[in-house]
Amino acid sequence: MGQRILIVEDDRLFNETLCDFLAEAGFEVMGVHDARSALERCYRERFDLYLLDINLPMQSGLELLKSLRECGDETPTIFLTSREDRSSLIEGMRYGADDYLRKPVDLEELLLRIRAVLRRCIGPESYEIGGYRIDLARHKVFRGEEEIELGRKVFALLVLLLQHRGETVSTERIATTLWSTAEEASYGAIRVYVTQLKKLFAPYIVNVRGVGYRFENKAEREEKR
Repeated sequence: MGQRILIVEDDRLFNETLCDFLAEAGFEVMGVHDARSALERCYRERFDLYLLDINLPMQSGLELLKSLRECGDETPTIFLTSREDRSSLIEGMRYGADDYLRKPVDLEELLLRIRAVLRRCIGPESYEIGGYRIDLARHKVFRGEEEIELGRKVFALLVLLLQHRGETVSTERIATTLWSTAEEASYGAIRVYVTQLKKLFAPYIVNVRGVGYRFENKAEREEKR
């Protein structure tokens, strides 16, 4: 599966167009038409990026993003807007939007902006570690041409550790990343996921007793030799 994008756009035809285009570009896409449906999805599932229309029924995209940020949801966000007033765009950026694009949207430009935001917020598109290539865009791990099967949560844990490479990531932070608010986190499952990752990256993954886990930088490993 590719990186996951939630599209919140009340124009149903445009919503379908965006979903089809981004799915063809390799993303896993979910489209909804109002803020309430978006909040329900965000409560149950995790996404890598939000694509929000500003003019939505019942609650605007600006208010939706404000609600998400107040709940601690820092998912990268791009606004799509037909508004010309600068104050709305400033307000959106103040609420934590990462970019915006005016309608009518050029789809190729949108794709470039999405990839730029994901690179900036999530990191590089791939890592090369210990003979393995970790492809973030495709959510896959390879050894040479062979694909290594990892579950969604195992891969998400790997990405989290890589994003904070050299830092200790607490088990609480891992739990809030791997499980949505509607799910019950399992610390036993976290230990199982770490064990699976150690089969591939044992020299790099360190258990910080009573705190969490750390993916070591190359320089840290060399110092211990």
